[in-house]
Amino acid sequence: MKKLWGGRFEGAIDPRFDAFNRSLPFDQRMWREDVQGSIAWAHALAKANVLTAAEARELETGLRSVAAEIERDPSVLARSDAEDVHSFVEGRLKELVGDLAKKLHTGRSRNDQVATDLKLWTKGAVQALERALLDVQRALVELAEPNAALAMPGYTHLQRAQPITVGHHLLAYVEMLERDRTRFVDLLARCDASPLGSGALAGTAFPVDRAALATSLGFARATRNSLDAVSDRDHVAELLFACSLALVHLSRLAEDWIFFTSQEAGFLHLSDAVATGSSLMPQKKNPDSLELLRGKCGRVAGRLSGMLTTMKGLPLAYDKDLQEDKEALFDGVDTTRACLEVAAIVVRNARFDADRCASEAKKGYLNATDLADLLVRSGVPFRVAHERAGETVRAALERGVEIEDLPEATRKELLPELAKLTAAEFRRELSVEAVLARRGVLGGTAPARVEAEVRLWKTELAFRADTAS
Repeated sequence: MKKLWGGRFEGAIDPRFDAFNRSLPFDQRMWREDVQGSIAWAHALAKANVLTAAEARELETGLRSVAAEIERDPSVLARSDAEDVHSFVEGRLKELVGDLAKKLHTGRSRNDQVATDLKLWTKGAVQALERALLDVQRALVELAEPNAALAMPGYTHLQRAQPITVGHHLLAYVEMLERDRTRFVDLLARCDASPLGSGALAGTAFPVDRAALATSLGFARATRNSLDAVSDRDHVAELLFACSLALVHLSRLAEDWIFFTSQEAGFLHLSDAVATGSSLMPQKKNPDSLELLRGKCGRVAGRLSGMLTTMKGLPLAYDKDLQEDKEALFDGVDTTRACLEVAAIVVRNARFDADRCASEAKKGYLNATDLADLLVRSGVPFRVAHERAGETVRAALERGVEIEDLPEATRKELLPELAKLTAAEFRRELSVEAVLARRGVLGGTAPARVEAEVRLWKTELAFRADTAS
């Protein structure tokens, strides 16, 4: 296919450089956006009296025919020797409408064309990612609901700390993913400016109404500086960052659950649908779905790092280095979307072992903080109460028992302020149920609080699902 820029050149391009230079193998996925932008540009030229209305309609008909052909047989793109998706669309349009196709690029550059295509593609990709993220949130809330009151050990530093509920654990990840959702929304607001009409770098010389053109493409506004517009890839880096952080959160979930599924913890069981076995050890059930979620986080974070490095030293305006943006973005988005889809499947195929979770929540002195709090309520300053509780834990450790199982004489000697409590009352005050119930403040792990949060999330997520459909 003849190059769009061939007039200046006499010699043929080296075929090895041609292959190195071509972007059609990966930018072909923007063909819908390229057709959409070209149709809008044709009508903008007509409104500027550069084309007649009839010419604009004929170009639109031809462009829609190109789109219909690709829709029927996407392999036409792979078979083409065009340099990029823009060359392919324009070349096929010329075959359909003849020399009229040569007028379409008036006042337009591939620089503002690709910037527009990429922003349109990004907007669609973000919407798809939001839907996938919503599904993971819904799966987590669905699992949290029946486990809102199920106790389990909570950890800091991977050491047992205080009892929490399984529902509280699950809703923590819903909160993380909610922040991810807001990052996607914020990104869209900054991305919602059309570069089309910026030309190569200095703006178009024809009286195109760029504000109306932006509106016709679904943008909120037009960009205000042509130099910035054609070279801006902030939205690419920002989307890769949002994807990276979402995968950081899925990776943390995976890390937690990999431990939870181990025989050492035994809190969680994965379905056979999301686990694999060993080629050597017949007894193994490996959490490969979780490990891949954890591993792919590094892949997308690497794409972000690569994109930032590409952008950091570029002079204004457009440079061919920016061709590297699409492979990074497409792979980052594809990987993130796949991870979100698999994460939802994993969550829906997970089952917490209620007996194991509840029994382990009673072990490891997880109620030591509440012992200190009981002393505070009896008038002991917290720092003193903290030290006295630590001494009591040491005494229990020496005897190989939990705090509530200390001999009564030892308990009264160590904790004279609580001597008025009977053994049954002392045990009840330090029970997992009492420890959980005390934490009913907003954000706490009390079952009643978790149940309320589940109800709120169900309402919110149902509303979003209805709005998105």
